[in-house]
Amino acid sequence: MAGKFISFEGPDGAGKTSVLKKIGTKLEKQLGSQLILTREPGGNPISESIRRIILDRANTKMDARTEALLYAAARRQHLVEQIIPALEDDKVVLSDRYVDSSIAYQGAGREIGTKAVWQMNQFATAGLEPDLTIYLDIEPEEGIKRIKQHRQNEINRLDVEQLAFHKRVRAAYLELFNQYPDRIKLIDASQPFEKVVLAVQKAITQKYPDLF
Repeated sequence: MAGKFISFEGPDGAGKTSVLKKIGTKLEKQLGSQLILTREPGGNPISESIRRIILDRANTKMDARTEALLYAAARRQHLVEQIIPALEDDKVVLSDRYVDSSIAYQGAGREIGTKAVWQMNQFATAGLEPDLTIYLDIEPEEGIKRIKQHRQNEINRLDVEQLAFHKRVRAAYLELFNQYPDRIKLIDASQPFEKVVLAVQKAITQKYPDLF
């Protein structure tokens, strides 16, 4: 596949979605219809339906493994409908979350095992990984503070977890960064928004000098 696959990752409150949209706006001027912005879980009707089930705050009885399996199922549908066709068509795909999120949130956050979640997603993705992952890092306390200040209308089932959960998530992300430094680029998300965007743009340009 000739396209470029860039995932955006980060703990809740890191500003990941806002940064992705800003980068997307900059790239759209250059790429036009060759740029694909998408998200997980979601991106198509089936995956979006699964997203609503996963994030519904009413689903308090959802088992941790059920949650992980639902994410993997949504991811598989996302791949076959959006990501793989786009990459085969030489497009640039920016995805708001991918497998690293499941490893961090379900594997570590839910404590069902990062290896088990990784293996589950190997089946779902047939081993397809991003070419580049932008990881926006932030202390859990600051991330939770941001959520409470700016996302009251969008708080979901994962956002309301205890601080210990979010600390496990961040620790897992940092471990992934240490394991895959060539793929994952860490950006300090505690900086002012525009500085974060510039740092992300620089990281992408280092990988793909033809972009921007």
